[in-house]
Amino acid sequence: MREPMENLNPSETQATEPVSAFSLIFTTEHVGIITIDVPGEKVNTLKAEFAQQISAILHKAQQYPGLKGLVLISGKTDSFIAGADITMISGCQTAVQASELAQKGQTVMAQIASFSVPVVAAIHGACLGGGLELALACHARVCSLDEKTQLGLPEVQLGLLPGSGGTQRLPRLIGAPKALDMMLTGRSIRAKQALKMGLVDDAVPYSILLQTALERVAKGRKSRPPLPWQARLAGGPVGKSLLFHFVRKQTWAKTHGNYPATTKIIDVVKTGLDQGSGNGYQAEAKAFGELVMTSESAALRGLFFASTALKKEKGGDAEPLPVRRVGILGGGLMGGGIAHVTATKAGLPVRIKDINHDGIRHALKYSWDLLEKKVRSRRLTRSEQQRQMLLISGTTGYSGFAQADIVVEAVFEDLSLKQAMVAEIEQNAAPHTIFASNTSSLPIHKIAERADRPEQVIGLHYFSPVDKMPLVEVIPHAGTSAQTISTTVSLARKQGKMAIVVGDSAGFYVNRILAPYINEAARCLLGGEPVDHIDKALVNFGFPVGPIQLLDEVGIDVGTKIGPILVDAFGERFAAPAGFDAVLKDDRKGRKNGKGFYLYGQKGRTAKRKQVDPAIYRLLNVTPKAQQSEDEIAQRCVMLMLNEAVRCLDEKVIRSARDGDLGAVFGIGFPPFRGGPFRYIDQLGSATVVKILEQLAQQYGEHFTPCEGLIRRVQQGERFCSGNRAGEKVSEV
Repeated sequence: MREPMENLNPSETQATEPVSAFSLIFTTEHVGIITIDVPGEKVNTLKAEFAQQISAILHKAQQYPGLKGLVLISGKTDSFIAGADITMISGCQTAVQASELAQKGQTVMAQIASFSVPVVAAIHGACLGGGLELALACHARVCSLDEKTQLGLPEVQLGLLPGSGGTQRLPRLIGAPKALDMMLTGRSIRAKQALKMGLVDDAVPYSILLQTALERVAKGRKSRPPLPWQARLAGGPVGKSLLFHFVRKQTWAKTHGNYPATTKIIDVVKTGLDQGSGNGYQAEAKAFGELVMTSESAALRGLFFASTALKKEKGGDAEPLPVRRVGILGGGLMGGGIAHVTATKAGLPVRIKDINHDGIRHALKYSWDLLEKKVRSRRLTRSEQQRQMLLISGTTGYSGFAQADIVVEAVFEDLSLKQAMVAEIEQNAAPHTIFASNTSSLPIHKIAERADRPEQVIGLHYFSPVDKMPLVEVIPHAGTSAQTISTTVSLARKQGKMAIVVGDSAGFYVNRILAPYINEAARCLLGGEPVDHIDKALVNFGFPVGPIQLLDEVGIDVGTKIGPILVDAFGERFAAPAGFDAVLKDDRKGRKNGKGFYLYGQKGRTAKRKQVDPAIYRLLNVTPKAQQSEDEIAQRCVMLMLNEAVRCLDEKVIRSARDGDLGAVFGIGFPPFRGGPFRYIDQLGSATVVKILEQLAQQYGEHFTPCEGLIRRVQQGERFCSGNRAGEKVSEV
């Protein structure tokens, strides 16, 4: 809040040097206002050198006669403190160095917590990671009710834990159950929820945030209200034992032991509660240092650097055209999802065309139902729901399409139909309108070959469900203009998507590396491995769902449709195993028609645990019996994916190994803690990957033959990813 206050003493000047991120002024009521404003940065992030600056400003404040208290507030318009600078963490060479960094943060927070007069944090915008730890060290917190205000400790998402006292202060403030939930999930809390759980002491409109904080200082220090009875119960010997047993069990079920940060968080919180905060702080710093050095954290930080760098790229050399209105062709599941993210994320008016009114109603209901969930959970107001719904309209003709800057086509995977859609848009939309096809398999140059303006035709491949899946593939053909590419990438970003530009090749990138992975899982099944054994092997490897369940979820008919296209383009290594077509012939499409590899339509307790349909084994003429270990099954499936990813890189289907890693992690759930296919190859070593593929080729067939690109890199000693990408100047928790 930069506006001058009437009660500020104009005789006071900045208390620190101009280069400092912290400035201090005093009100006539003898309250110091410390403004946090990191020079040259859009958001505030904590850096190691700030420790000295904070100490200096606190010392300066202490010298002020009659000081009543301090208010910490941000000088940025949309954020309090977004976290700590990750490059600072990545710069640590040893666990000891990283632990010392945590100890330095703990010392600064202790200075704030032990300050002789009340210190109040006035929070507006993102208050995350180290920012929330700083706020927790204050004696009170008030926040704005603005939707941009969110509080959280997302360090776990980078394979870390809060290292500046957060693991000790948060459980004592809101109780161990809620604190563990926040730290283990990394989720952010909105203002009203933060007030309800006791994370903040007040939540007010932004216009009176500073005034409220000053009034809070004037009231002096207040004793904390007692924790809710549930939290007090969990703090007793029996309750604590049950809580930590349950949390460990629940966390293991979600992580399968693949994320060491979760275990460390639980251990450190328990240490503090059992042995006192002093021991807790020591355990926190030690665990932080150890986690910084893990391969899991390095991989997760690498993904963060990669995704941040990608956000800065336009996808092409040209400046994007402004997009003010969007048209959608098709009101089905994909069309409805694309319309939803366009209206709710990008805030743009959307016009849906479908051949009948039922399709339009389906698309509108899709958005209404998603927004209704937010209203019921109090994450959205009813008026905001109605405002967003008013952005979506429908038609069975082309009325309104003349104003569309981009039209996204989401009709059936039929080449002649999509070509007809291009022709109709060129007749009914503006000369500058871009035609973006949401195809998962058809070549974009084929879709564009009859177009009058082929330079404005592009692929825009979303993943289902659109509202949840973060990735889109932007697919230009050889004649697509640079401006069309950059404009399409810009729209995808506004929709909240991570956009990678990929080549116009069969299967593009994500489906091409997914197909051999799925095919090998099918071979394992036909070899007698039980469905749930195969799925469990890949879930334990780190995928969110196993390959067989994934087929059920996306639709067995959809999942197998791309196979013949890939076989035509690249040969028999993409051929589905003989006999597997019996599943489709039995009209098994998966969850969508209630008939797949698993049983659907269960009710009650059994619905929580998926059960394999035993009829699938009779259908495939196999007797299920686990013969291979989970590691062997995972290796067979994953190695084919890695091999194909390298081919995609060398054929320029993807522009970089970075894009390949992001596409696999955010498109098909490749284990984030492994960093993506290319980082994982680097971790194993290309020579090791080649050796494993050669062994698998001898056992299971020539489709495992290592590609030329892998062999060449072994010979030349090349890696796919350079270092840990710490050179990127980006910030977060």
